[in-house]
Amino acid sequence: MKIVHTILTPSFAGSERYAVELANAQAAAHRVTVVLHHDAAQERPDAIAHRLHPAVDRVLVGGFPMLAALRARQRINALAPDIVHAHLSWACKAAAGARKAGARIASLHIHYKPQQHARLDGLIAIAPWQLADVPADHGGLCCQIDNWTLAGDTDWTGRAQIRAELGLDAETFLVGALCRCEHSKGLDLLLRAWDACADAPAGAAACARLAIVGGGRDWARLRQAAPPEVVMPGFVAQPAAWMAAFDALVSPARAEPFGLSLLEGMASGLPLLATASAGARHLAPLIGRPLVPLDDVAALAAALRLLLQQRPPRQKRDLQAFSIDTRLPQIEAFYLRCLAHRRATAGA
Repeated sequence: MKIVHTILTPSFAGSERYAVELANAQAAAHRVTVVLHHDAAQERPDAIAHRLHPAVDRVLVGGFPMLAALRARQRINALAPDIVHAHLSWACKAAAGARKAGARIASLHIHYKPQQHARLDGLIAIAPWQLADVPADHGGLCCQIDNWTLAGDTDWTGRAQIRAELGLDAETFLVGALCRCEHSKGLDLLLRAWDACADAPAGAAACARLAIVGGGRDWARLRQAAPPEVVMPGFVAQPAAWMAAFDALVSPARAEPFGLSLLEGMASGLPLLATASAGARHLAPLIGRPLVPLDDVAALAAALRLLLQQRPPRQKRDLQAFSIDTRLPQIEAFYLRCLAHRRATAGA
């Protein structure tokens, strides 16, 4: 098939990772093009274009968001693909008007939004809860296909290097959060809960450190609010090495559609502590600890105290169901269903 992915955000985060990994994997069997904003091709660590496999064609468009979406639509129509697969707001709006595409599909990286998704031929929910938001009279097809992780075994070399750079000895228990610094991720709650852990029993907190790994619009505000000993490196190019450096992963999110970092933490064998976001509830059987109520600093602090007291070891989890090799045929089958549906409805 001739597949075009489009994502018009400038910086790399979870949704962009999904689009890039999917395009790279599909390029082994299909002709794949990715339409990006030219800002995503800048020379900086959190750009997107340099992460694409050489087999993936790249098309760059410029301008403010509405103009970039119009130009993306024009390029998609010129390519006339079998499938255009859109990711996030302006890319979905561009795909909706791509009449030359065989079928127009989007992944619901956050939740259903009529202005983005109503006119598309197919919607892929990354978690079951998203399907309830899709109107019963939506004209396209819907399915639910879990996210995946490409994370491999624990990067022990990376662990040793990062912990040495931080001056951490073998007894220091490093609790980490790996996500974008924005309100929905609840990192302000984590800082307040961590501060409340100073009275953890048996001096557990004294032998523990907190790391918040990731950039974003709230990074400077959080850095100012955090004690100096909280590690905050910003965006990192090698998140797997940081996962290895952690001794536990915490997700204090107010809202998390799926929780890719939770999967990556599982791949590294980490004990997990998560709030009861929709994504964490979906993954709860694999998390292995009770979920913490949302927006509850006291409950989060209590869960952190218990974690620091117990210091659970790493554990191996079976993540075969979350491999991209499992997901690719499911996504391709949905593409074919959407193509058949579009042809059938166009001829009706």
